[in-house]
Amino acid sequence: MENVYIIGLGMIRFGKYPDKTVRQMAHEVTNLALADANLTKEDLEAAFFSNTFWGMYTNQHSIRGEVTLRSMGIGKIPVTNVENACAGASTALHHAYAGIRAGMYDVAIAIGSEKITHPDKAFALGAYASCMDLENIEAGIKLFLEMSERYKHVTGGQDDGAPGQGRSIFMDAYALGARWHMDKFGSTQKQLAVICAKNHFHGSLNPLAQYQQDMTVAEVLADRPVAYPLTRSMCAPVGDGAAAAIVCSESYLKKLTAPRPVKILASVLGTGRDRTLDEEDIGERLVKKAYNIAGIGPKDVSCAELHDATSYGELHQCEAMGFCPMGGGGPFAESGATKLGGSLPVNTSGGLECRGHPIGASGLAQIYEIGLQLRGEAGRRQVPNARIGLAENGGGNIGVEEAAMCIHLLQRV
Repeated sequence: MENVYIIGLGMIRFGKYPDKTVRQMAHEVTNLALADANLTKEDLEAAFFSNTFWGMYTNQHSIRGEVTLRSMGIGKIPVTNVENACAGASTALHHAYAGIRAGMYDVAIAIGSEKITHPDKAFALGAYASCMDLENIEAGIKLFLEMSERYKHVTGGQDDGAPGQGRSIFMDAYALGARWHMDKFGSTQKQLAVICAKNHFHGSLNPLAQYQQDMTVAEVLADRPVAYPLTRSMCAPVGDGAAAAIVCSESYLKKLTAPRPVKILASVLGTGRDRTLDEEDIGERLVKKAYNIAGIGPKDVSCAELHDATSYGELHQCEAMGFCPMGGGGPFAESGATKLGGSLPVNTSGGLECRGHPIGASGLAQIYEIGLQLRGEAGRRQVPNARIGLAENGGGNIGVEEAAMCIHLLQRV
């Protein structure tokens, strides 16, 4: 089986683009990735296109990738449309990787493009609910309410209103996870604020981040409450954006002149299961598989991009990825380990909290950042001597964990 390498990366700044379409943003990042790889459109042998909300917003429910690529002169090649909620873009990369690994293609592109901003804010926030089991949404809300009651002592009795009221329902899911963690391990709201302030510092160094302002811990804590213990700045913003990556086989790589490749050591895709909060979760299960495939462990990782749709997401995933003991995510962040200059910088892009989270593109934005780090091209946020990077990208929610997740391990060449 062929080894697989990333040879081209493209991304636009995430933000609010009322005048840009999903198609236009995808064109931009495709051209950026082709230029980065020094390839032409005719060199591509397959494409994998990630998007979640286009059909809901403008009725383009089908052939999204074909529509996008044909309109920029890319035809004849196989195009696969990928929808996996927030894990869509990393799933697209996983399938591109699998196709090359199997010898079906020598060079392929993964593209993620998403438009979430909408004149009707309630419509945009309500769209996120489609990333849950809608036929059983009442059971999901009942679970949220039962857990809210169980951990009410953590909040001091604060009432955040009905789940999804004035916010994405995923903020309620993350808030409940955080309350469980506070109850079980004694983690604190201040520790979540430390994570958020760190990511705002990283985001201030990233010209492609949606939010680029630094924030202190005190400012994060004083921000508008969303769902206890989360404040507004601890939560990923609504926004639009696109990213892309071109991958190739080792035999194809040898034909290129002056490539800047990054090797994919492992690409793992999995789904969640019915479990309690105290049982092993999807991230713990999948990262063990990824480490085993790559022949490395968590201590070998130089930098990581973790799915921090909220600050609690980063705290939990630091534990799940084996970077610190279970229950130790808060103290790990407070130690400075996850900040630039620390032993394991996490979310040097600013993470979803600051880089932004247009869900069909986020997974490839993580790959873009890790790729820059391993190439030594991350500028002011460069991790010295970065050798191995990890990207963890979760998608959707069923029960108490993500419906899907992709984990990639990348290596400097």
